[in-house]
Amino acid sequence: MHSDPLIFVVRYTAIKEQHQINEEIRDKEVRVISETGEQLGIMSAQEAQRLADEAELDLVKISPNAVPPVCKIMNYGKFKFEQAKREKENRKNQKVVELKEIYLSMTIDIGDLNVKAKKTVEMLADGNKVKVSIRMRGRQQAHAAMGIDVMRRFFDMLGGKAVMDKEPKTEGRNILMILSPAK
Repeated sequence: MHSDPLIFVVRYTAIKEQHQINEEIRDKEVRVISETGEQLGIMSAQEAQRLADEAELDLVKISPNAVPPVCKIMNYGKFKFEQAKREKENRKNQKVVELKEIYLSMTIDIGDLNVKAKKTVEMLADGNKVKVSIRMRGRQQAHAAMGIDVMRRFFDMLGGKAVMDKEPKTEGRNILMILSPAK
């Protein structure tokens, strides 16, 4: 079993195309910033590389679209590590809002409605949106207003812990309402 060399090249370039470092920088002139953030001025790429080599650090092109391109002398490995750490922290702090669903019926009893309301309040407390739906069967379709009334009673039971994103509305055989957590 052999690895396709073309796939390797594609993966390698996808990783490397983020920043040009050291000898990959082929620009005639570059603006150089030292590892302390001090402006060293505009110089040739060879001169900038020589300064980076003397400091035993890497020359990294930070802003390739600037005229002339901006390069910084830094420890590239440490820079990549810090960048990965920041991205991981940002992903961890990101909250994904899910859309949960609660099913009611037009003939639901008050006890069952209380249980569903309690469950909905828990879902809203977790920061999720909740889609409340009623599926009308048979003759119930002729009395959609009863279903909308059940939805409004259900919303009143939530005690201000929810905001209606979408009012109860008949869509075909279903009545739908979307709730989000109150601020």
